[in-house]
Amino acid sequence: MGTRVNSAPSGSATCLDPYIPSFEGRLIEKNYTPGTIKTYRVLVRRLASFMEVGGIAPQHLTVDLAAQLVRGEERQRNEPNKYQNIARRFAEHLIDLGVAPAPVQTAQEIARAKLRTGYEQYLHRQRGLGQSSIFHAWRFADRFLDHRFGECEIHLAAIAAGDVIAFLQHLLSRKAPFRDKTAATHVRNFFQYLFKSGATASNLALCVPKVAQRRDVRLPRHLAPDQVETVLASVRANARHGRRDYAMLLLMARLGLRAPEVIAIQLDDIDWRAGELLVRGKGKLQDRVPIPTDVGEALAAYVRHDRISASRSLFVTLRAPNGAFKGGQVVNAILKDAFAATGVKPPVPYVGSHVLRHSLATNMVRKGASLAEVGDVLRHRSRRSTMIYAKLDIDGLRSIAQPWPVAGGIQ
Repeated sequence: MGTRVNSAPSGSATCLDPYIPSFEGRLIEKNYTPGTIKTYRVLVRRLASFMEVGGIAPQHLTVDLAAQLVRGEERQRNEPNKYQNIARRFAEHLIDLGVAPAPVQTAQEIARAKLRTGYEQYLHRQRGLGQSSIFHAWRFADRFLDHRFGECEIHLAAIAAGDVIAFLQHLLSRKAPFRDKTAATHVRNFFQYLFKSGATASNLALCVPKVAQRRDVRLPRHLAPDQVETVLASVRANARHGRRDYAMLLLMARLGLRAPEVIAIQLDDIDWRAGELLVRGKGKLQDRVPIPTDVGEALAAYVRHDRISASRSLFVTLRAPNGAFKGGQVVNAILKDAFAATGVKPPVPYVGSHVLRHSLATNMVRKGASLAEVGDVLRHRSRRSTMIYAKLDIDGLRSIAQPWPVAGGIQ
């Protein structure tokens, strides 16, 4: 694509003009602003100019070809793929209209899509995993299939233990030392599914080594109460999206919610009259928790003044189409910005949203709350999960500590 042309003049017609109004109509339905829609129109008409130079009719446009035609046309470094993404979206619009043909899947693509559907249903129905966990689980399975078979046909029965070990070595050799158990866990789950579904004759999950991770070797990473309030105040002061971000963090700081649980909240989960919130926790478990006054006020302020969306998700993006967040990483980004703005030093280099949950439990223990009360607030299903906070009860531990050994023993 060495030849570049100027975009079509505003008064001249292009081969894509008949399909632009319906494309803009869909953008309007998704709350895109007039300015953004105008930008899309200009970029689509520029795509049409490249198509006309290349003699490409709309019925021959594919998603990949549309992106290829506009590659290198980006003007902003902070959005290097914006133009290509818009071109892809318009090509998908032509497919939806029936103007351009839908891509034909190869036999390998069909087989892999069938495998993915079965695996994701297994993770959801039998393992009770959420959408985010299922996405990452398939990502590792997909990478293994690429590593083992490449572009060739997939023969699951031909997978051997050496293939599994070779993939893990390839995957984990990028970092030294690598102590994350995520990769091994997801790979193990995939081969357990293959064995249970009869795709493999032996349970290859047994050959996946476990990563040594010793629990409870350090104190829970937490912030002091005044640090928590400083971070919350900084987030609340943001003029653009402070009410939304403040409400999200307050749910974690006051109720101990996890980031995925905050993202999963629906409008119907809030019982305003009863002052209760339905929390969708791990393993498809649900709990009703009381809403403190300050949390309720923060939620109401966000819904009344800032929230604009047709989605039923409580927390949505500010940019059109104002949909739900894809994952809890947005909370980590909010916290990271707040730490940088306030100068509060996070307890660990990696800024994770769990720091607010740990801070709530830690401060409860130091105020005299029992471990049972902490477990109830955090909605732990196992007492073992709550025991990490036992080491914070210094007075209680001192009462059961054995005397320090001395030479000759205690006289």
